Order: sequence, then structure tokens, then C-alpha cells
Amino acid sequence: QVQLVESGGGLVQPGGSLRLSCAASGISFSIYAMGWYRQAPGKERELVAAITSGGSTRYADSVKGRSTISRDNTKNTVSLQMNSLKPEDTAVYYCNARWSSIIDYWGKGTLVTVSS
Repeated sequence: QVQLVESGGGLVQPGGSLRLSCAASGISFSIYAMGWYRQAPGKERELVAAITSGGSTRYADSVKGRSTISRDNTKNTVSLQMNSLKPEDTAVYYCNARWSSIIDYWGKGTLVTVSS
């Protein structure tokens, strides 16, 4: 049974930082591309950051320079460090595992609220 379990969401003030983590089980983690997506109220789900099985990364323009995605293949985890958070970063953040554009798994999401 595949599970992606996100953690680390919460309420943070503008300018603050959060580290989201996703623990994966039931997959051969090291061969999967991993990503973080988010969905704000009334908006479509969008890619925030992704990391390939080889460690290459890409970021949405809206978070570039403020966020870092990383993975630990020994612990089957992927993390997203987010700094200088803005109210527009408020969303539910989802962990994604993708293999060869054929297989897609999603976590249930963790809520990030940026507000004073």
C-alpha cells in the first residue's frame, strides 16, 4: 500500500519559514520523481517544486529563491524548506510521487496559512 504522509504545515507570520516533509512508503522511493504542489482556495493545483530521481530540481517562479526542495533516499523522505513566506503562499500543500509519467501518487495534504 502506497502512502505519502505530509507534515510540517501550520500557521506562520509573513516573513517566516516552514519546513514541510513527506514520508513515503510502499514505493521504490529512489526511482520516483518527487514534487510539492499546492492548491489555494478557488484556484487550481499548481507545482511548487520538484526533484528528479537524480536530484535535479525545478521551482515555480513564485517561490524561486525562497524555497529549497531536497530528498533523502535513505529515509524515503522529501522536504520543502520555505522562507520569506507571503500571504499568497497560503494553500494546502500536497506531496507527489511520479514515475515515468505513468504512475502518480498523492498525499492528503497539509495546510499552510501565512497570516499575521
